[in-house]
Amino acid sequence: MIEPDQSTDADPIVIFHSWMQAAESAEPNDANAVALATATRDGAPSVRIVLMKRADEHGFAFYTNAESQKGEELAENPRAAMCFHWKSLRRQVRISGAVAPLPDEDADAYFHSRSRLSQLGAAASEQSRVLASREALDARVCEMEQRFPGEVPRPAYWKGYLLQPERIEFWHDGAGRLHDRFLFLKQESGWRVERLFP
Repeated sequence: MIEPDQSTDADPIVIFHSWMQAAESAEPNDANAVALATATRDGAPSVRIVLMKRADEHGFAFYTNAESQKGEELAENPRAAMCFHWKSLRRQVRISGAVAPLPDEDADAYFHSRSRLSQLGAAASEQSRVLASREALDARVCEMEQRFPGEVPRPAYWKGYLLQPERIEFWHDGAGRLHDRFLFLKQESGWRVERLFP
């Protein structure tokens, strides 16, 4: 466990990067996979796995179709929670806060860094809508491939989001379920850290 020194200004983003680096060495794939929970306006929750693409002092970035279920829920209720679980390390990180859209230039840059097939798939998919068959999806991808023989333009509905953390909790498994838990709370003066009972 990386234990914050409560006598100093502990930085949870620095700790997160240290844990992510360890996860990238230990996890077989997708150490940046994270459960993302959103909710409707009236509080009905849903959760799914997404890939976190950037973490810095501003927040945790991810990208998706804004017309998907999570996109519609974020439009109604722009708050979310994330949970990273690195089973091989017996560690979790829980993050919650407000979500804001990233600038179009940011979404453009990331979209065009993806493989061509991923770009075509994003252009072809009506994410979260009913799909008649796999063949229908394959046909839409072929149609997009013919329509865009060169660069695939980023669809207007394909956006980036930034979860701006208000709470970050680090959890490390302990013998007898006596886990170590540290909660960072965002304040105007910086972060306050508390140790929690397991």
